[in-house]
Amino acid sequence: MAQQKLPRIRLSIFYFYFIMGLIFASWASRIPDIKSSLHLNDGQLGQVLFAMPLGQLMMMVVSGYLVNKFGSRIILITAMTLYAIALTFIPQANSFNLLFLVLFFFGITSNMANIAVNTQAVSLEALYKRNIMSSFHGLWSLGGLTGGILGAVFAETKFSIFTHLVIILILGVIGIIIFSRGLLAQDIKENSETKTSKKAFKLDSAIIILGLIGFGSMFCEGTMFDWSSVYFSTIIKPDETFVRMGYIASMGAMTFGRFVADRFVNRYQASVVLRFCGILITSGLLLATIAPGLIISTFGFLLIGLGVSSIVPICYSAAGRLKTMPASIAITAVSSISFLGFMIGPPLIGLLSEITDLRIALLAASSFGILIIILSYQYKSIKF
Repeated sequence: MAQQKLPRIRLSIFYFYFIMGLIFASWASRIPDIKSSLHLNDGQLGQVLFAMPLGQLMMMVVSGYLVNKFGSRIILITAMTLYAIALTFIPQANSFNLLFLVLFFFGITSNMANIAVNTQAVSLEALYKRNIMSSFHGLWSLGGLTGGILGAVFAETKFSIFTHLVIILILGVIGIIIFSRGLLAQDIKENSETKTSKKAFKLDSAIIILGLIGFGSMFCEGTMFDWSSVYFSTIIKPDETFVRMGYIASMGAMTFGRFVADRFVNRYQASVVLRFCGILITSGLLLATIAPGLIISTFGFLLIGLGVSSIVPICYSAAGRLKTMPASIAITAVSSISFLGFMIGPPLIGLLSEITDLRIALLAASSFGILIIILSYQYKSIKF
């Protein structure tokens, strides 16, 4: 492929990461409003938040199969369009059960888009022949930061949640039409040396290590996304304008971290970067919960965002370079284990919050930062 085409392809993939982050954050930023409109307590919110990752988990193997069979381009275009449409049904759900069903479908479309867009990124990274994965996830975070800010702005206006999300849908679909032309038409090719060994799914030690590292990160990431605004509104209790400060700070830090992470991964060992990220996550959760206050807790969530920024990109990039299975299947395998953290995290925090309180529940999440630190030493044993 001509080198001059690579920047155009990269820009197109950038957009799909961005809009995926924007769509997710548009939902996450309105969680406190939806919680209030349906009169949900912390336990009920934790249960309904279980729906999206459940949908993601249910689609894991199916998404990998579809991407491997039909190619990531067509699956990405289809799934991202459905993801944007599903977003607008969330505020129309007027009961717990209906909201659960909508979020379940939202999770299904999210997973299909996630596997497809990461397969596109791994394929392009192979053409660049250097680490560029974190920059893609940086665009997801930039979309998330933008969505968080827009969510705060719309929450202050008289526009309904539905109007807010329809605007996101329109912007998303216009971009999908424009940038879909620049996506890679074919995914990374298998080389002859590993062709036979990649035919079957194999849950080997490398997949388990990468998956567990991703699990710890996504547990904390899901907790940060779904509970940061609730934590600020119920524990910190600032002026309404600052309720989303924790979410915005963490997304801003995550965005920055992902744009600079590739330089550190290329310069230092990935295991060192993972270890440092685990330290940041643990420190941030301890800081935000032990000494709750607007400034200190905001800084704590900033550290959490910086910590989780590099972990999933490193794990996905590593999965895509394994010699035991196709990139789409390897990413699916690592994602399946990782997303268990995303799936278990928010509802478990809700359950612990009901038993104790939200501060203690978030404090307990810091143990997953310690898990990442421990597993970073095992990363060195992975052979590519």
